[in-house]
Amino acid sequence: MSTATQAPERSRSDNPATRLAKRLVGLWRRSLQFRVVATTLVLGLATVSVISVSMYRSIADGLVDDRIEISQAEARQLTIEAQNLFDESDRNDNEDDLAENAGTVVRQSLAPPDGDTSRYVILTRSLDNETPLQLGTTITGSGVGLEDIPPALREAVSADPERQQTTTIDLERTLDEQPQAVIDDEAGETDRVPAVVVGSQVTISPAGPYDLYMIYPMDQEQSTLDVISRSFLLGSAFLILLVSAIAYVVTRTVVSPVRRAAEVATRLAGGDLNERMSARGHDDLAQLGRSFNEMADNLQTQIRQLEGLSRVQQRFVSDVSHELRTPLTTIRMAADVLDSSKDELDPVSARSAELLSTELDRFEALLADLLEISRYDAGAAVLEQDPTDLVPMIERVVTAAGSIAEAAGSEVRIHGPGPGEAVAEVDTRRVERILRNLVVNAVEHGEGRPVDVWVAANEDAVAVVVEDHGVGLRPGEGSLVFNRFWRADPARTRTTGGTGLGLAISLEDARLHHGWLQAWGEPGNGSRFRLTLPRRGGGSIGEAPLPLTPREGDLAEAVP
Repeated sequence: MSTATQAPERSRSDNPATRLAKRLVGLWRRSLQFRVVATTLVLGLATVSVISVSMYRSIADGLVDDRIEISQAEARQLTIEAQNLFDESDRNDNEDDLAENAGTVVRQSLAPPDGDTSRYVILTRSLDNETPLQLGTTITGSGVGLEDIPPALREAVSADPERQQTTTIDLERTLDEQPQAVIDDEAGETDRVPAVVVGSQVTISPAGPYDLYMIYPMDQEQSTLDVISRSFLLGSAFLILLVSAIAYVVTRTVVSPVRRAAEVATRLAGGDLNERMSARGHDDLAQLGRSFNEMADNLQTQIRQLEGLSRVQQRFVSDVSHELRTPLTTIRMAADVLDSSKDELDPVSARSAELLSTELDRFEALLADLLEISRYDAGAAVLEQDPTDLVPMIERVVTAAGSIAEAAGSEVRIHGPGPGEAVAEVDTRRVERILRNLVVNAVEHGEGRPVDVWVAANEDAVAVVVEDHGVGLRPGEGSLVFNRFWRADPARTRTTGGTGLGLAISLEDARLHHGWLQAWGEPGNGSRFRLTLPRRGGGSIGEAPLPLTPREGDLAEAVP
């Protein structure tokens, strides 16, 4: 079922139209130049379309109005001529003579010459004619019939015989009946052509009133409108392309310096502080380039000042740490003498000697951590990587922290694979220091509850999660715990004499391995610290073998 339902989705995503639409959307989001040109093209198309349609309608209405006026004038003249011919005729003795005379007048006097389809004539009995004498309908030309005359026009002619009545119709004709100028390649096909119909009434004595209709096809007008339409289309297309090309050139003139500024800014962000923009001329873009270069100069100056200050600070820390070692060694020797003979001292002096020895231990650890931090700040830290099994390393760390865990009342439990299944190329000293800091911190903040150490590995990485069930971390403290000298609760005493730099150094050690060191916790639910290291030195991590939070998964399910 899953394969059948996913196949149509893949076919839709592989549709060329879909891929083209995605490319256009991506180009629209990325390219300012494309957006400007596309917007100009769309707006130009809309503007030219509105103007072209308005002009086309205006021209079409003018041609139709002119054709109606010409047709009315010509029809009026022909109607008067036909009425005079009917009045002068003496062939009115019988119905056949009248019919023959009417046909002669229509075909010889009113109809155009043979082959001329510019006018059709229809003579038919009026609707209000009640005389018993009836003449047949006379029609000139083929393809035109009485059914082409709208009933409303016939009624209007009968209602007001003294005035001309005019309307327009769509006349359906075969293509071979049209003028040669508008005949297409395939003769015999039908085509609809607009036409002007002018109706008037004549009197044929004694047959009574008859309607005379002049039909004027607007072939030439239609041909003219077709030429105008094609001209508008070609002109509009050329104009739109021209405007788009102009927009492209103008936009490129503006966008190119902006792109160069983005490239220079990227190189500046990458550390190449000597990159600058070219600024020629006195226009706005040149002013932008000069302002950008001034900003880069100021940034370069400030960065160099900060680098110099950082070097001075690092050297100061390093020098002070080294200089303190000589008097500290002397004090350590005196403290050892006092500590070895504290049983001979009075209780107050013995307690002072014990405190002095404890604080000297903490002072020495602080100096060692400061020296280590100064190496990281100076970029002088170097890895010595060897393939190492993390499981025995964790066992050593837990064994070393056994006295601390026993004093806190916590049990440290290790959950992980067997030997040889969690091997990675690491610096043993640094990774062991990370694990020691994590285990000791978990014991100290575990409130006497058990501490679990989880180990797992996949193809790319090895992960260790140290989980305690103590006070936990408040929201936002997951990233603050790695800050130097940061403490979750300033009022809380350190039972192990920590320096406040352990997690900060651990984070730098993990980064030096291209690994991760992350923290999670909730108040009352304990905390988790996850160390993730690539299996191969300098490698990358695709996915951590162990979850960091309970929402990501159960630790017990992730450990084999």
